[in-house]
Amino acid sequence: MRRSALVLAFVLVGGLVTHAQVAVFDTAVTFRNSVTAALKEYLLTVQREQHSQLRRMAQRLSMFTNLGKYTVPDAPRWRTHAWENNEAFLFSTAYHAALNYGDSGGTAYLGVSQPVLAAADALGSLTPAARRVLTAQLATLDIADASVIAATHDTGQLRYNGRRELLAIEGLDRDVTNGSLEQSTTAVLDKISGAVLIGARQRQARAQLLSGVVEQLLVDGKRARDTEASSMNMQLVSWRDRQAANAAFVAGSGNALRAWRQP
Repeated sequence: MRRSALVLAFVLVGGLVTHAQVAVFDTAVTFRNSVTAALKEYLLTVQREQHSQLRRMAQRLSMFTNLGKYTVPDAPRWRTHAWENNEAFLFSTAYHAALNYGDSGGTAYLGVSQPVLAAADALGSLTPAARRVLTAQLATLDIADASVIAATHDTGQLRYNGRRELLAIEGLDRDVTNGSLEQSTTAVLDKISGAVLIGARQRQARAQLLSGVVEQLLVDGKRARDTEASSMNMQLVSWRDRQAANAAFVAGSGNALRAWRQP
């Protein structure tokens, strides 16, 4: 009897609880949950697209083509200005060595160029105007010597360093055309950095060669200017002193005619 009463009590309590559960619909909560779900779905889509893009960016060109086709076979090499046993350059061996390795002191060039005699005694016995003319001509020779010595040294240094630079370019060529897919992005960036460094060196070498050409043009320009200045000075002097020159010419011719005798 007592057990039956307890069962009946539990049934009644369960019925009351079931009757008390009423469904409640909150519009704000539902809207918030909908927005949250849409935002999470959008973020998931963006992350998937970013992952796909990164995978496409990480793919190397070697997956689609052979990188060996970008290499240049039998690239021109730096040659030295010398033959075996120096038989072809018997009298200019030292200067050709300077063209191959450089000569900062200019010893090789001075050994093959025509020397200039000491001009100190001659300058001391000349008039100021003549000394000015001779000094300008000597300065032109000194400028030409300095320009040729500098250009010879730069050419030899560039030729010597160019042979070692060629080895670096060949090494970079092998690394760039390496079709391995295991190289990281850092390795690719290191290759780019190496290429930029070699390019900067080559631009510097090109600037040095151009500066040597400019110096030679300056020397030629000075020579041309001095030649034109000398011609103009001769013309100006002839115009300025033409009366005295004509008078001297007439007087000298007359004396020569009067003093001339049949041998």
